[in-house]
Amino acid sequence: MTEHAFRRAGRIIPGRIVCVADHASNYVPPDIDLGIDAGLLRDHIALDIGVEGMAEHLAQKHGLPGHIAAVSRLVCDFNRAEHDRAVVPAVSDGHAIPGNQGADIEARLARFHRPYHAGLAAFLAEAKPRLIVALHSFTPALKSGGAARPWEVALLYNTDDRAARHAIRLFAGEGFTVGDNQPYSGRDLNATMDRHAEASGVPYLAIEVRQDQIDDRRGQAHWAAVIAKVAKETLALLD
Repeated sequence: MTEHAFRRAGRIIPGRIVCVADHASNYVPPDIDLGIDAGLLRDHIALDIGVEGMAEHLAQKHGLPGHIAAVSRLVCDFNRAEHDRAVVPAVSDGHAIPGNQGADIEARLARFHRPYHAGLAAFLAEAKPRLIVALHSFTPALKSGGAARPWEVALLYNTDDRAARHAIRLFAGEGFTVGDNQPYSGRDLNATMDRHAEASGVPYLAIEVRQDQIDDRRGQAHWAAVIAKVAKETLALLD
């Protein structure tokens, strides 16, 4: 069964900018019981809050077609490598996920992870993008502890920071406090872009927006417009 791995939004025009949203959904298929309170499916542990709305705005209003996850990261985390223990998380931000403890990891990979990434590879082969925008969001503070996060937006990268360097400066020029590989580093958590961008030399922006700014439609529309502007300016600087 692969019907819930991903969906697409927008119209592909080869040679432009596309977006990817690994953690856009909090959907849990009815045959999977995570063993958690239903309220946690609205929490950041289940999805990147606000990202689906931003991806839709980017695709429909700004010409950046999207490859969008259609299942919760608690079911299968698409921004983890297959061998990563957290690809089917047993614990997230201090919350135990009982239904994932002892889960059939291979079955989850076969049903969700591999179709998602095969679909993304096909999407990118068709789009032939000159820049990929990977959309994520981060909580203002982890409930399990740690300092408040002051950045409104952040750029993550591993070894290829060509696009990120431009975008950090451009977001700062828009008046935002910008994280540079914060609140966590793309050198540690960048699996999708490592696989589909860095491995093939395609420039990318792994953008993290703080969730309290995009928890409603107005904020999502605003940030989609800002991201589209910065992405297009970044592409022009790369060319």
